[in-house]
Amino acid sequence: MNFTSRLHDERTASWLGIWLGVSFTVTFITGLISHFLQAPPDWMLWPSQPVNLYRFTQGLHVIGGLATLPLLLAKMWTVYPKLWQRPVVRSAAHALERGFVFLLVAGSLFQLVTGLFNISYWYPFPFFFTAAHYSTAYIVYGALLVHVANEWAKVRRALDPPTAHDASQSGPSRRGFLTAVAAASGVVALTTVGETYAPLASLAVLAPRRPRVGPQRLPVNRSARAARVILPADYRLTVSGAVRRPLALSLTDLAALSQHTSALPITCVEGWSADATWTGVRLHDLLQLAGADDDARLRVESLQTRGGYGTSMVGPPHWQDPLTLLALRLNGETLHLDHGYPCRLIAPNRPGVLQTKWVTRVVVL
Repeated sequence: MNFTSRLHDERTASWLGIWLGVSFTVTFITGLISHFLQAPPDWMLWPSQPVNLYRFTQGLHVIGGLATLPLLLAKMWTVYPKLWQRPVVRSAAHALERGFVFLLVAGSLFQLVTGLFNISYWYPFPFFFTAAHYSTAYIVYGALLVHVANEWAKVRRALDPPTAHDASQSGPSRRGFLTAVAAASGVVALTTVGETYAPLASLAVLAPRRPRVGPQRLPVNRSARAARVILPADYRLTVSGAVRRPLALSLTDLAALSQHTSALPITCVEGWSADATWTGVRLHDLLQLAGADDDARLRVESLQTRGGYGTSMVGPPHWQDPLTLLALRLNGETLHLDHGYPCRLIAPNRPGVLQTKWVTRVVVL
């Protein structure tokens, strides 16, 4: 076959490759942030401020990842004539190069497709999404670095001004094609970003969640029924472990303590986020009342009996932050059961899965 269109040429492929390289790098870095926050290693100390830092990085990860899809499809269409090159393998080095390209393409499609399933809350695959997504990210980004090294000379040529011969070629305009691809990515971002940026919520036709849709005008990922929450009639919130004065507080006791209000977003790993106003007891005040050390780490435990993230760890930067609450009220109303009644953790700059609902125990370590 003879592919003569400039849309299949080196310059077009290189420019798409540059855009993809930037997009993949941003998505890789923000994905690592998200993963390490959900399963923090001992060396990681994530700050509680600025309040919207995780909201920004995770929104960038998901929305940017979605906007990458038109770029990837355009890149694959541009370079697909190489599939028809013969011989398929010219040498051992060429075979290795094509192997890395295969890993890059297959891994990229895997990440994007399973990522789409994840934000749609549909898991038709037998493996755990988070672990597979995390592991494959290293394979894809490693293959990308190898590919960039192999293609660097072509990328440098693409950055040079077009030659007179290049400009005289017939066929569709390269600039028009690249503009259309960029516009498609922009449309995807615009119709998704409203899931985290409320002023554009009306445009978020591709978003799986709307910021104000749900009990008490806030979305819910896991309901109390799904988590199989069983509320005891004699509910007590206990504070135990390395404390001088263990506590066992009823809801009446909690309501009698000094109440504070924080305006904090819920930020989900699937990319959506929503602002809310929470009222309850400062976690710092509760730990002072129990006599915990200032450098203590906490394990917050839930009443849920099904599903992951039934506990979360809270380090000093978060539990000492005055915005961090054990919330009893949401948007001026008693917490809805699906939002964590009778009591839930809400802290700044943390993933939603770590904002433990239905809190029953705080263990000081």
